[in-house]
Amino acid sequence: MPELGKVLRPVARVVLLDPEGRVLLLHGHEPDDAAVDWWFTPGGGLEGDETREQAALRELAEETGITEVELGPVLWQRTCSFPFDGRRWDQDEWYFLARTTSPADRVEINATGLTDLERRSVEGARWWTYQELAEAHETVYPTRLAELLNRLLDDGPPSRPLVLDTEIV
Repeated sequence: MPELGKVLRPVARVVLLDPEGRVLLLHGHEPDDAAVDWWFTPGGGLEGDETREQAALRELAEETGITEVELGPVLWQRTCSFPFDGRRWDQDEWYFLARTTSPADRVEINATGLTDLERRSVEGARWWTYQELAEAHETVYPTRLAELLNRLLDDGPPSRPLVLDTEIV
């Protein structure tokens, strides 16, 4: 559990959907152990005095090269704590909805803006349907993403952000 009183790293993440409702996830792993892997939404920590919205768009551009999106509302908020690259990360994550106007097979992924750590730990991206996520045996964060995506596709964005259970790995 994150330490009481510890400042959480503010993070903006993007739930990027194509017109068919597929979501883009990045494939990450421990820098020194590719066998410890997972799928996750693009995003990262805020820099300087940028807003979460600005961070979401910047991170999406850096990690995927995608800049032509419509940024929507905050869908979910989550506190999480996990080990990565030899340290513990305690984060306050906000997940923004974003949409592309092009189908997934026409969206070029160009991850040229990755940091050194990201270059050592991110090995690609993939568009997932709800069904693929629901049947996946891979680790996906947030862990309820299939259920959350299904609800989003069926009901649209929530009227206010859903607060997800704290995830501690």
